[in-house]
Amino acid sequence: MSLNRKLERIYQLLFDRYGPQHWWPADEPFEMIVGAILTQSTAWTNVEKAITNLKQAGVLNPLSLRQIPVDQLAELIRPSGYYNVKARKLKAFAERLEDHQDSLNRLFAPDLIELRQKLLSIYGIGPETADSIILYAAKKPIFVIDAYTHRIMDRLGLNSDFGNYATLQALFMDNLSHDESIFNEYHALFVRHGKESCRKTPACNGCCLSEICHHNNKSESAI
Repeated sequence: MSLNRKLERIYQLLFDRYGPQHWWPADEPFEMIVGAILTQSTAWTNVEKAITNLKQAGVLNPLSLRQIPVDQLAELIRPSGYYNVKARKLKAFAERLEDHQDSLNRLFAPDLIELRQKLLSIYGIGPETADSIILYAAKKPIFVIDAYTHRIMDRLGLNSDFGNYATLQALFMDNLSHDESIFNEYHALFVRHGKESCRKTPACNGCCLSEICHHNNKSESAI
């Protein structure tokens, strides 16, 4: 089976099991971006608490994030962990957005490659965060790689250079049509599967990918 067909098969098996995920969980694009920054090195449940604090304080907007003292901002986002550093990251993004008259449409106007370079130049935004912003807020077709994607693809025997973000991203980008909605759903399905089945200690019984899983087949052959 070609790599393209394997990736399509993985997607279909996941979609058949879980259905549409309606990801990213946010009311509007700026909230999504804040969530992408806050979710670094923490669970989403913690991010939700931090975002709720920002909403209740009335500061979930670029102008307010620039004006609020960094120590007050850090306290509001404390549930997300690494709150002092993340407060500076949020301020850095809000300050960069001021260069675009606080318009995400202006920020997102360049093509995908230029936009990615622009986002990566902002303090605190690495490849995964930048790509999440591009896919979910700018709605441009780029495949987001996270820890779940690395883990699942490794167990499927399709992650030849474990931990290399660019290599794994290229595997998807080179072998799938550049469809923003499919990339969105595929990433969300990986997140769902990584949380429910393909955990650090995998729950292989009943896994929807068991028929094509290198890890599962290797384990069975050892019995």
